[in-house]
Amino acid sequence: MAPPRQRVPEGPAPEPAVQRLRVRYAKRGRLRFTSSRDFQRALERALRRADVPMAFSAGFHPHPKISYANAASTGTASEAEYFELHVTERVEPESVRAALDEALPDGIDIVQVVEAGPGALADRLEASDWRVELAGVPVETLRRAVDHLLGLETAEVTRMTKSGPRTFDVRGAVVAAQVQSPQDAAREAAANDGIRPDCAILRMVVRHTTPAVRPDDILTALRETADLAPPRPPLVTRLAQGPLDTATARVTDPLA
Repeated sequence: MAPPRQRVPEGPAPEPAVQRLRVRYAKRGRLRFTSSRDFQRALERALRRADVPMAFSAGFHPHPKISYANAASTGTASEAEYFELHVTERVEPESVRAALDEALPDGIDIVQVVEAGPGALADRLEASDWRVELAGVPVETLRRAVDHLLGLETAEVTRMTKSGPRTFDVRGAVVAAQVQSPQDAAREAAANDGIRPDCAILRMVVRHTTPAVRPDDILTALRETADLAPPRPPLVTRLAQGPLDTATARVTDPLA
């Protein structure tokens, strides 16, 4: 018996991509509660409104050729989210940035668009710089808890995943951590508008690992190892993600 014939989509093949763009965007204010899927739907609509010449995949269900990289979890604000876009005509990156920013809702802001260099964008995202605002927590209380965590060799936490509970070490992912007062944070230039005056602030550089160590995992470790229990949910913001400079414990620009 002859094998069944494979169906071939009718119509012309999709136009080939001639340029790759890397895009940095921010999630601010109430838009931090958008999920990754919410953002993807909003982005595809915005790309059409902005007349960006998107490249599409082949097959029976073509979809835009967009690669998303290491998105922050729902409820987390961010100044440094990234995706990569393929287009069928050469475009000016700054024109795409302006048009796409205009087409997206306020709170999802296109910060930068550049032509992609060689290699994969995801491979350049090695670590994140996080700011965690802990309302109602005295600065010295947070500092003692963080110092205790940093003094440990390991700090295991258990998180529920799709395949069940998983236990992993979070201490090894923390490259650097420091505690700031609101006044200290307000002196810094980037993304500090609206910091609450009654909070202690945790700044930390966290290496991207598998499984990913998230800020809430580190807060769980602080609760379990140092009995730190904030009276209100923290406000978490990713300030940067990119290559890790191990000599300075700083996150550098992945689009450079």
